[in-house]
Amino acid sequence: MKRIKFYPLTFAKLTIPFVFWILFASPSTFVLAQQPTDTPAPQGIYITVLSDEPFANVRMGPSSTIYPKVGILYPGDTAPALGRSAGGDWIKIEYPGAPYNQGWIYSPLVQVSPGALPIVGPPPTPVPPATATIDPTLAAQFIVVPTNTRLPTFTPPPSLIAPDYITATSANPGDSVSLAVIILALVTLGLIGFLLSLVARR
Repeated sequence: MKRIKFYPLTFAKLTIPFVFWILFASPSTFVLAQQPTDTPAPQGIYITVLSDEPFANVRMGPSSTIYPKVGILYPGDTAPALGRSAGGDWIKIEYPGAPYNQGWIYSPLVQVSPGALPIVGPPPTPVPPATATIDPTLAAQFIVVPTNTRLPTFTPPPSLIAPDYITATSANPGDSVSLAVIILALVTLGLIGFLLSLVARR
C-alpha cells in the first residue's frame, strides 16, 4: 500500500491565495429583508376629533363608499396618527378592534397635532359579498302580466209592462150554463148511483 505524504509548505502555498481571494477579491453580498411599504409615522403625532356631529366614523380605508365602517370616535377622542392619504383627505390612525388595529378617519373632522405625517397607501378594497342569482326561466313563471280586459258595463233591464186581464163576456147570457147548476147535477147523479148500488145488493 502506497503512503501519501503531507507537504505543509505546498499546502500553505495553495490555501493562502485562495483565502486571500475569498476575503478581499469577492464582492460583498448582503441579504436585505423586505422593507415595510408604509413609512412609520413620527412618534407623538395624534388626532383629536372636533366634529360637530355626535360621532365620526372610522372606516377600513380612505373612502366612505368603498370601505365599510369599523367603528366610531366621539368629539374629544384622540388616537395616534399613522399617516395620511395622497390627497390628505383621510388620516390613518390606530384603532383597536379594527383589522390590523388600524382605521381611517376623514381629516376635516379632526385636528392633527404638529408634525409631518407620511403618505401611506390604501388597504385592498374589500370583496363584495356574493349575491344569490335567480333562474330567469323560473322567475318568469311567477310574473303575472295584467290583461287589458274591458270592465263590464251596466245595462239597464227592459221595462216591465204589467199585462191587463180582460174578462171574457158572453154575447148571449142564455147560452152559458152556471157553474152551480153543473155541480148540482153531478151531486144528483152521484146520489142516484148510490141508491142504485144499495138496491142491487138486496
